[in-house]
Amino acid sequence: MNRRSFLQAGAAGLALSQYRDTALAYADGPPKRVGLIGSGWYGKCDLLRLIQVAPVEVVSICDVDRKMLDEAAELIASRQASKKKPRTYSDYRKMLAEKDLEIVLIATPDHWHALPMIAAAEAGADIYVQKPISVDVREGQAMVAAARKHGRVVQVGTQRRSTPHLIEARDRIINEGKLGKIGFAETYCYYHMRGQGGPDTAPPEYLDWDFWCGPAPMRPFNPMIHPRGWRGFKEYGNGILGDMCIHMLDMVRWMLGLGWPTRIASTGGTFVQKQGPANIPDTQTATFDFGDLNVVWEHRTWGREADPKYPWGATIYGDKGTLKLSVWGYDFIPLGGGTPIHRDVAYELDQYPEDKTEKDLEKHVAPAIRRHMLDFLAAIQSRGKPVADIEQGHISTSCCILANTALELGRTLAWDAEKGCVKDDEEATRRLARPYRGPWVHPSAG
Repeated sequence: MNRRSFLQAGAAGLALSQYRDTALAYADGPPKRVGLIGSGWYGKCDLLRLIQVAPVEVVSICDVDRKMLDEAAELIASRQASKKKPRTYSDYRKMLAEKDLEIVLIATPDHWHALPMIAAAEAGADIYVQKPISVDVREGQAMVAAARKHGRVVQVGTQRRSTPHLIEARDRIINEGKLGKIGFAETYCYYHMRGQGGPDTAPPEYLDWDFWCGPAPMRPFNPMIHPRGWRGFKEYGNGILGDMCIHMLDMVRWMLGLGWPTRIASTGGTFVQKQGPANIPDTQTATFDFGDLNVVWEHRTWGREADPKYPWGATIYGDKGTLKLSVWGYDFIPLGGGTPIHRDVAYELDQYPEDKTEKDLEKHVAPAIRRHMLDFLAAIQSRGKPVADIEQGHISTSCCILANTALELGRTLAWDAEKGCVKDDEEATRRLARPYRGPWVHPSAG
């Protein structure tokens, strides 16, 4: 398929008329040169969706897992138009030192988002970075500062903002006033995703465990950590809030036009799954106070979900109706009669048949990633802000981090958004930056 017909097919499949000019501009120009840092599960999901919607050339990929890196290089070569195998690196600094990348995708574990993102901005690339953007608040502040200083477009992988049925729910239900006065929102996840695991072992020979740990603590290797299980460890992520809450909290913030909360509280602990090496809470509730509206998060990694149709999602309550939202669809339930509205996620398997067989792809999420990538490309072309700009990702990320801090300290935190600190709480403010393991140096917004 040539580039023009490829782009036109993609735009038609996504029904993205607002991106058609952007798509054609990219089709008529030279392919954007792309690099990937973190070639695991979502790194491939993101990159392969970008390949589907734009004539890019993936020239470089980086990972500290040699086996994962080699497999990704073969897969990328089979899927990009040139059929060329990208160069492979084990150190992102060497990859960025080539200074030949226009776009860099970052899909490492959370503790490795800040330093590569800042380095990519310094190298002159526009960046797509996975959520949460950071493992501490000060990292996030430094990332926003770097994006602005170097004039880079940075899209965060909170693709609920680009999910077609959720955009419809925002426009058709919320913006048209069908909910009336909105006074409360719940967000939640009941997936059994914490894991139990077994004893620590030696790392596999193809993995550079020291580099994998990087600025985070170097605890003994455990097969549960890599690949994909690291979210169960506080050393490398922010638990279920950093993984799942951020999506739904960010979605609610976007739909309702919310900025920073003024107060954040959290309770919970490990009440059921006491076995195994994971050290994140299996049960947690967090309250984000936005003044005239509270958004509450709840997760349990055990037991049954509250609503089998919505094991991970959000419910927004108004005085005229209720709106339930998830990656699978939405339901509007009017109060006191009226016609309910139901919508299911739309798959695009006919337009993108490779989605049918791609290993580990969340097929229902693929359309949202494609739209998110097109929004990113449109922002690159206009030099404007994408729908999930780095600052919005920083707010949603920091809310989840602060909720975990509130749980650890056992008290409510009052947030000063203007000063970027916790009000009247020196200990909580000190925790805005986690210690780095040498020789890595914590970034600063200054």
